[in-house]
Formats: sequence, structure tokens, C-alpha cells
Amino acid sequence: MEIERLQELKQKLTNEADLSHIWSFYMDHFADHPEFTDLGEPAYNQYLDTVIHKTCQQIFGKAIKINGFFSIYIAKYQLFHGPFQVEGRIGGVIYFEDIKIGLLAVSVNYPLTDAVKYSRFSEIIQLSTSNRNDRN
Repeated sequence: MEIERLQELKQKLTNEADLSHIWSFYMDHFADHPEFTDLGEPAYNQYLDTVIHKTCQQIFGKAIKINGFFSIYIAKYQLFHGPFQVEGRIGGVIYFEDIKIGLLAVSVNYPLTDAVKYSRFSEIIQLSTSNRNDRN
């Protein structure tokens, strides 16, 4: 594993049109490498929890329950990553906190096949609403 390739993953996440290429790059270079997974600590992130729930509801077209979401945070790289289960299927997520962009992948068939749905997401920064006293 070459940790410096995280920068390449970040670039792919922001620029690559084919989301499966991003996920494959992540899986091939990071996901199952113990030296990568050992870099982080378990950490809860409300934003990711919400994104996973809402995106999976859209994918499956109904209210769903997420099981086993195990989020790991690597502070040095501002990266969250982790697996989860939904409707008996496997999913995973990566999210770079510094650029506020992530990718979610979920297998869509049960029993499992190679069919996967992807969703790239970005956090929208809430700006305060202007009022009449603002001069800018």
C-alpha cells in the first residue's frame, strides 16, 4: 500500500466521471490493506450517517435500516471510510472531510452479484441568510 496515493484517490473523487473507477481504485489500493485500516480510529459522523440513510432509501425506493456501519476516521488525511449493510447487501463509503466530497457504493442484488450502485455526494455549506443590515 502506498499512502501517498490517497491524493490520487481524492483527485479521482473530484474529477472522475465513472464512479466505479473511483471505487475500484479505493478497493485495490486501500480498503483491505491492514496498514491502511490501522491508521484510523472508529468515529461517528452524523453527516455520513444521514447521507447513507437517505441515499440508500433513494436506491431501494423505501425506508430502510442500516446495519453494522463501522466508520473509521484517519485524522491525518481527514478521511472517513467504512462498510455497512443494508437490506442484506454490502455497502461502503469514503468521505474526505477537507474537500467535503464522498462516494457511497452498495451492491443492489440479493443474493449478491457484481451489480453495484454508486453515489457521489458533497456537503453543502449552509450560509446564513442575509438580512437588511448586511453591507456586503
